[in-house]
Amino acid sequence: MTGVLSGKAASPISARTKKRQSCRRTAIVDIGSNSIRLVVYQGPARVPAILFNEKVMAGLGRELSTTGAIGKDAMEFAIRGLKRFHRLCTDMEVDSILAFATAAVRDASNGDDLLKAAHEIGYDVAVLQGEEEAELAALGIISGIPDASGIVGDLGGGSLELAMIDKGKVLDRFSFPLGVLRVADLRAKDTDGLKTKIRKMLKKTGWDKKGQQLPFYLVGGSWRSLARLDMYDSKYPLPVIHNYEMEPQRARRLVSRLARLNKDKLKNVPGLSSSRIPTLNDAAWLLSMLVRYLDSTKMVVSAYGVREGMLFKNISKQEAARDPLLLATDDTGTAQSRFPANSKLLGEWISEIFSDDPVEWHRIRQAACNLGDVAWRANPNFRAERGLEIGLHGNWVGITGPEREMLGQALFTSFGGGNNIFPGGGRLADEQATKRAICWGLAMRLGQRLSGGTRNPLEQTRVRKSGKKLELTISCDLIDLYGDAVAKRHGHLASIMGLEPVVTSE
Repeated sequence: MTGVLSGKAASPISARTKKRQSCRRTAIVDIGSNSIRLVVYQGPARVPAILFNEKVMAGLGRELSTTGAIGKDAMEFAIRGLKRFHRLCTDMEVDSILAFATAAVRDASNGDDLLKAAHEIGYDVAVLQGEEEAELAALGIISGIPDASGIVGDLGGGSLELAMIDKGKVLDRFSFPLGVLRVADLRAKDTDGLKTKIRKMLKKTGWDKKGQQLPFYLVGGSWRSLARLDMYDSKYPLPVIHNYEMEPQRARRLVSRLARLNKDKLKNVPGLSSSRIPTLNDAAWLLSMLVRYLDSTKMVVSAYGVREGMLFKNISKQEAARDPLLLATDDTGTAQSRFPANSKLLGEWISEIFSDDPVEWHRIRQAACNLGDVAWRANPNFRAERGLEIGLHGNWVGITGPEREMLGQALFTSFGGGNNIFPGGGRLADEQATKRAICWGLAMRLGQRLSGGTRNPLEQTRVRKSGKKLELTISCDLIDLYGDAVAKRHGHLASIMGLEPVVTSE
């Protein structure tokens, strides 16, 4: 089992027949300073689905600031975890493993001992240098938020990596010994001295001139946990962490909030790992210092980081340029469709009606069409809810909270939700966007009923706005397809759009 950072594929773990690329399973073992994590991926190389995800809180960097070494208990705990992960990879028939270690292993006096043990288990561990780690974190952001530009901050247990990104390119990269475990020790000794030290480190970036007034992208478990707390406090209606935004002043408020909260109350926060609770105060304190120094416009949380950055780095430029939302929704929709996927055709079929949509909505509408068949196998009484769940809570990237609401609304409507806003909806997307998504759903519903989910009827019919009419044109040999159910859905869509339904043949 090998770990790679270049464009070469990792070596297979067994001599079985090579699977198609879309079915290959790749595992990443991330040996961090606070946790060690195994993630197993399968699916399109650009946005592979997660089959398995588990971490062990080994705390390899916990004693670095005092002894300079990985503690004995932490070492033993880590090795047990690595053995378990290796066995799981074998049983899951993983094709390749990418294993890497970060600050704790590269800085510890006994880091080689862990590497030797990992090699004996079967891993080939790549030790990332600080700037490599910063670059991979930045690539992770670019992979999950393709239009991101600003400063990336990746907070681990042993180090803090910072990088500037702009239009898909990684620019400056820095690494500082400011991991959350180290910050805890340094704050306990001399908080004022630590503040001065941090300012001097940040001065080296030169960002006091060119890094101001940019978004700050958050990577790392401790900062994601802070975002979970903020979502809980603000009663955010969507329990999805990726692309969650916070005003910069929220960092300082989180420091104050954590000072008043006890651990038992924190355990009630949905999605907040209890293993992260001890680091939250220091993570919030450091975040507050950074966004004040950078004068950040906002904080944006990413579910993607170094691991996804490594996957992104290993794919072709052509693959990397693909839209992650459209690719993932197409893959999911194809897997769950009744017939060979018609997603692109359905999207084209309804597009003429919505040609005046804002450009940024076109891809959300197509994503809805990609998923236009995902709920047909559900209980008929719950198809709308099933479509909503997939659209709203799917593991998508390259999409904002309001756009998720539009996607969920379109599917809810398409699968029988009527003109109603889905329960709890309309809180992120504005009224105009919500109404438009309802129209998308009704148009999809019309196309699906007319065609029965097959290609031929969509290829030989056309729907468009013509003045004050919603005109459905059908070839003469398919006119019998315009039955009562189709006429009803045609009229429903026309009515909500303020148009008259008209059917013509040619």
